[in-house]
Amino acid sequence: MSTHPVNTAQDNSMVEYGSRRVIVTFIAIICAMLEIIDTTIVNVSLNEMKGNLGASLNEIGWVITAYAIANAIIIPMTSWFSQQFGRKNYFAASILIFTVASFLCGNSTSLVELIAFRFLQGLGGGALLVTAQTIITETFPIEQRGMSQAIYGMGVIIGPTLGPVLGGYIVDNYSWPNIFFINVPIGIAAFILTLQFIRSPKYSDKLKANEVDWLGIFFLVMFIGSLQYVLEKGQEEDWFDSHLILTFSILSFLGLFFFIWRELIYEHPVVNLRVLKNKPLAIGTVLTFVLGFGLYGSTFVVPIYTQAILGWTATQAGLLFIPSSLTTGLMMPIIGRLLQKGVPQKYLVAGGFAIFFIYSYWAYYIITPDTSEQNFFWLLIVRGIGLGMLFVPITTFALSTLKGKEIGEGAAFTSMMRQLSGSFGVALITTYITRMTAQHRYDLVSHLTNVSTAVQERIDALTFGFMSKLTPDLAHEKALHLMDLTVNLQSTVLSYMDVFLGIGIVFLVCIPFVLMIQNPKKI
Repeated sequence: MSTHPVNTAQDNSMVEYGSRRVIVTFIAIICAMLEIIDTTIVNVSLNEMKGNLGASLNEIGWVITAYAIANAIIIPMTSWFSQQFGRKNYFAASILIFTVASFLCGNSTSLVELIAFRFLQGLGGGALLVTAQTIITETFPIEQRGMSQAIYGMGVIIGPTLGPVLGGYIVDNYSWPNIFFINVPIGIAAFILTLQFIRSPKYSDKLKANEVDWLGIFFLVMFIGSLQYVLEKGQEEDWFDSHLILTFSILSFLGLFFFIWRELIYEHPVVNLRVLKNKPLAIGTVLTFVLGFGLYGSTFVVPIYTQAILGWTATQAGLLFIPSSLTTGLMMPIIGRLLQKGVPQKYLVAGGFAIFFIYSYWAYYIITPDTSEQNFFWLLIVRGIGLGMLFVPITTFALSTLKGKEIGEGAAFTSMMRQLSGSFGVALITTYITRMTAQHRYDLVSHLTNVSTAVQERIDALTFGFMSKLTPDLAHEKALHLMDLTVNLQSTVLSYMDVFLGIGIVFLVCIPFVLMIQNPKKI
């Protein structure tokens, strides 16, 4: 992996300077953060939505699923839409769709309305993420691409952390519609600034209506939409024991097969798969998948653990990530500067993977039913350092040899991988915790026999403690119930320990492969 520019003659017509660069970068970062925050801000509001709209827990989960499916569908097509309608027009339209949908979400009076408007919001939001990265990449000259990705990365990494904190505060102090209404003034300002400052590159390959790859779009929607549904609802429906999950899995496989076939033979594909012939992009896409798995997996598992096991509130769990996010934000410009000075990306990525393994193994070692907030503080600081060392080098390497419209196509692939890997990670972790908690409980119970002196002494001690307020029979029953709760708690803790260790092993295994990556050839 190399940090040196690979094509110094590349067209720099989209580079901005002075105050224009600051404004354009600010617009892109704000829009990217809006999108990412909205992927997590509703998580802590589902309870209030459920009660207000008269929905069940399974039904209200579609508020998250609809947004994720729309995101996953639109992200791969974003570069193509930019080429057809002009980046400025498409970016402005996406902001407008996102803003209007946010307003409609906040005014929803039924679950069906909210789900429909969340899907619309996801279509606008997915476009913001990829287009923002493309804009920032092209706004800086190629020799400063590492720093441009550092700036973009601050929004991408910090966004998922701010969502639960902001959502918890709003729900605790106001009402759930306000988590959507806060997007409206920011969206209006971003829309006006986009029309004023964002420029579009000149594309020569706009298509007529009869040339559009409608079949490719259909297969893409079939593949991504079905896959996202399976990942979001698999554990809830007991995976392949559900006919619905099995049906969508088959549809996803068929959609992928026919999508690849269509895009490789059609003259004007909606997603240019041929850009993956670029080795740095292909390698960077794989590394992005691993990064997304660790980022979203740990962002998911830590708040769940602190709330389910330690009894923290959603706001407390969200606030826990702020120092970690600030650490990542501080690391990114430092990493960007190191890249500009010629430090090879692969060494930074290998170091980031090693630090993330340390974080995961440390979590595996320290988590108990009584882990303190101080333990989590330093643990997550280490996580923040690891993420800071990963995002910028991986993204810079993936886009390092791309030029022109290829930048947008490459950004779409990396964003799609980050999105899908997050869904894969959450689905895998949720399933593992559910299954292994039952397995650990079985293993623990098998050791709690009547012939065990330690077990009998524990039950007798608990029974004696309850006898001051209860009859002997009720006290004994209460003692057995408390033992059962203790076993459940310990089996859940053991499953979380397994998850942290598993995430760490994934990152550890990647290190030798990263170190074997060769520098890209200059073009």
